[in-house]
Amino acid sequence: VSTQSTGLDFFRMSFSATTLYLLCFCILISVSFDSLNAIKVSIDEGENTYIPVYVMMPLNTITTSGSLTYDNNTLNSWFDKLKSCSVDGVNLDVWWGVVESSGPHNYNWKPYLQFAYLVKQKGLKLQMTMSFHQCGGNVGDDCNVPLPSWVLNVGNSNPDIFYTDRENHRDKEYLSLGVDTQKLFSGRTALDIYSDFMSAFAGNFSSYLGSTITDVQVGLGPAGELRYPSYQLDRWTFPGIGEFQCYDRYMLASLASAASAAGHPEWGYSGPSNAGTYNNWPDQTGFFSNGYDNFQSSYGQFFLNWYSNELVNHGDRILSKAHTIFGGYGGLKITAKVSGIHWQYKHYSHAAELTAGYKNDKGTGYDPFAQLFAKYNVGFDFTCLEMKDSEQQNCNCAPEELVHQTENSAKNKGVYYYGENALQRYDTTAYNTILTESYYTGQAIHGFTYLRLSDTLFSGSNWSNFCNFVKSMHGY
Repeated sequence: VSTQSTGLDFFRMSFSATTLYLLCFCILISVSFDSLNAIKVSIDEGENTYIPVYVMMPLNTITTSGSLTYDNNTLNSWFDKLKSCSVDGVNLDVWWGVVESSGPHNYNWKPYLQFAYLVKQKGLKLQMTMSFHQCGGNVGDDCNVPLPSWVLNVGNSNPDIFYTDRENHRDKEYLSLGVDTQKLFSGRTALDIYSDFMSAFAGNFSSYLGSTITDVQVGLGPAGELRYPSYQLDRWTFPGIGEFQCYDRYMLASLASAASAAGHPEWGYSGPSNAGTYNNWPDQTGFFSNGYDNFQSSYGQFFLNWYSNELVNHGDRILSKAHTIFGGYGGLKITAKVSGIHWQYKHYSHAAELTAGYKNDKGTGYDPFAQLFAKYNVGFDFTCLEMKDSEQQNCNCAPEELVHQTENSAKNKGVYYYGENALQRYDTTAYNTILTESYYTGQAIHGFTYLRLSDTLFSGSNWSNFCNFVKSMHGY
């Protein structure tokens, strides 16, 4: 899930996506309405305590045919409601499958320009996400926006453009990083497509960039996150370890080249054969447990380093283009999202993170991503700030430790940190947790984006709780 298919949007379920999700995470929703001001946070002297709060718009705000779903009166009433609560702005996905659906270079920006105009008229700010992934198939998704049909048509004759698992299942929610530099799309590479899209966006929204539009988030993978699609909802059940996604022919060619360069061509034929399947636990596999040929072996470390480095390099290629396109707009921040895979975090292998591309078996898995973001002055966006360890049972989960690790990685590399909630929560327990995590390092995070605008958010005590939360995030 983009910022908005997040959601997690990080945590997919086995049956009834929402129901099992809540059950598996054992969310203990508090019904207390105590003041958020009861939470005390430690702030470094002289540090700014104001954290901007944005609210994600519904995923179906723009229709698949390229028009606004809601009329101006509805949108304006929502914006007035948000302003009354001192919310700073809203967040909107810019779907590749909507904007460029008619054909290569044939962009339809009209509904997005209409939306930006309404936001500006109300004096709100706007975060826009370059969503190069499919909407639909993740927890919380209530829309269906596939990749453009002309891209999917290429995949019909060449399915290796999609991430592929060991069983040869193709995941069509995002193009494989293996085709970043392959001219397979009417003479363009995937990187060309992303760059052209961002350039066209900048040209059409230049009068808003750095003023009304304060942030552009660059989608870098499934759900807009810089990761592999290792936990696909139609194949995975929480808290399974997921599967490696390196079996398209372009990634296998890269693996073979890296193995030959390492002096072990025999390592280049495939991923590990003993890594289990989507729903295994780490100790049910040979690769993620103690023993011969496991993740700690010479082969295991070679493969995991290659797999993670490929992901970092993918991010580097796209963020380099984004920096060139957007870097000259004063007041505009570029951000990118990393996935909050908190399950199996307490297992020494960190298996679920490894299959997603985060080599955290040595406790440094997010440093390369923070370093990448520092290279291009990109903000580090992360989710699950509302989760407490005590709410997670029987899953080796540690969301608080994971958030702290990523915050420290960002701080150590001098990168701005942004936060989101992974689940729709309206209780003060969740809000207090977000508030605490937002000041964990002694410095306020750079912004928080709340998932998501809905009638439920606006109802009764949910709305008053949220407004108190916004006030607290603003330091009042």
